[in-house]
Amino acid sequence: MRRFGRSLFVLLSCTSLLVSGCGGGGGSTGSTAPPPTPTPTPTPTPTLTALTNQPPVGLDLAMLLTDGSVMVQANPTGTPGGPSAADFYKLTPDASGNYAAGTWTRLASPPAGYAPYASGEAVLADGRVLFVGGEYNQDDYRLPFGPTALTNMSAIYDPVADRWTMIPPPPGTPYIGDVPSAVLPNGRFIFGSKLNRSMWSLDPATLTWTALAGTGKNDVFAEEGFTLLPGGSVLTIDLTTKPQSEHYVPARDAWVQDGPTAVTLTSPTGSPGGLTYGPAPVQTVGGITYGPGPTGTYFPPGEIGPAILRPDGSVFATGASVSGPAHTAIYRPGANPDAAGTWTVGPDFPAADDADDAPAALLPSGNVLVAGASGALYEFDGTNFRITVAAPAGGNGGVPVFLLPLPSGQVLVLTPSLNILARVYNPLGTPLGGWAPTITNAPTNVVRGQSYTLTGTQLNGLSEAAAVGDELTSATNYPLVRLTNNATGHVFYARTHDHSSMGVATGNLPVTTHFDVPANAETGQATLVVVANGIASLPVTVTVG
Repeated sequence: MRRFGRSLFVLLSCTSLLVSGCGGGGGSTGSTAPPPTPTPTPTPTPTLTALTNQPPVGLDLAMLLTDGSVMVQANPTGTPGGPSAADFYKLTPDASGNYAAGTWTRLASPPAGYAPYASGEAVLADGRVLFVGGEYNQDDYRLPFGPTALTNMSAIYDPVADRWTMIPPPPGTPYIGDVPSAVLPNGRFIFGSKLNRSMWSLDPATLTWTALAGTGKNDVFAEEGFTLLPGGSVLTIDLTTKPQSEHYVPARDAWVQDGPTAVTLTSPTGSPGGLTYGPAPVQTVGGITYGPGPTGTYFPPGEIGPAILRPDGSVFATGASVSGPAHTAIYRPGANPDAAGTWTVGPDFPAADDADDAPAALLPSGNVLVAGASGALYEFDGTNFRITVAAPAGGNGGVPVFLLPLPSGQVLVLTPSLNILARVYNPLGTPLGGWAPTITNAPTNVVRGQSYTLTGTQLNGLSEAAAVGDELTSATNYPLVRLTNNATGHVFYARTHDHSSMGVATGNLPVTTHFDVPANAETGQATLVVVANGIASLPVTVTVG
């Protein structure tokens, strides 16, 4: 549950780490001065680069579009005239593909009446963007919830037309709220209900909902997160029947028990008396009628951190805590979808930090970048969990952060409560060769404004690569096509769409995508690569006409 109070703005003065050296002093008269101590070579560390053009407002959600640009949502302040959850912008990299030097443009807002905050989101296989539900709506952030909260409204955004279309709610579902969600390998979007054990699947082609049985689920889906696994199963960690875990097998429409996590990853509830909601009014938004909805009481079970699938097939799951340090655990799937996975203990968060409603991102090196609730950044390399960026001074113990992997291999870091709103994280390390997408069939001549087909393996990457627990989902498991003109070095992303699979770690399975050559692409010889999770394939040569 995203509490609005965690997004209060605080001011931070930028500080730098200064390294000074001390020379040796002389001894008594006539003594020989000792030779100077060699200055040690600094150990390389990841760095942060502030965007040259800062966004017009603080941002709290970012999604990588299939044309290489980034769609972002304003961090709402809840104050009259302030940024609204209905405000969306786009970051476009410069001509060299540099996101730190990129520019911002305003995007269309959803139809009046739908301004979701803490919703479920996904970039679909056709390149459109889906927003489902919302813990808050219409910039009403009161607790207990106002009548328009836990909304059952949903909408789909078309980046090409810059247009939103409202979607009818699942039948008989008056509330959705912030829900765990994922896109399955077949392209269908699924979510689990915040208030009960029901599951729903959306067909992106018809925008119609289908109820799923989801047999064997332990508890309601409140505050849980979904992690897509190789083979198409979906892992979740229970917060109501803690510390249990389970994974969903789409082929059987059933859950398989994975047993208790090795350590506690969930915090206790902050509202033992529950939070009332409703009654939801009847509202017509974008031509779709929603409501009415009954009153009720929601009993939040606590919080948990994000869980990220790593290239070795394990999942690094992070915990929340009210009195640190928070724990982490490592999950390894069973030998087949029907087999239970196993859990082992991971390292604790340093400095009594935790990952309550915090984000994580997979780096090209295979390390997992995690933002603590303090605003500090950490990397997990499979064994060690170390701090790479200290918590901001003056953060008062809580600094909201959002992380999004970029096709450059960097990570976009959004800090809406600081005076530097957006930066890029420059990680160290490189991927192993076997992690990259491969191109097996691509055109050698393309024409601006035309669409083409490309086939290869691992085009979707090895992981969704981004997570924030139960909301603000920003998975990047889809291929991007990047063209670089040989003469100028200018970079152009061709919008991809209609991928044959949305699975992760698909191995030798051939995957096909379609790409549209930009009308403004420069003509002449160019290199073409496919990028997934920030890792590029080997280039092929194409001629752009």
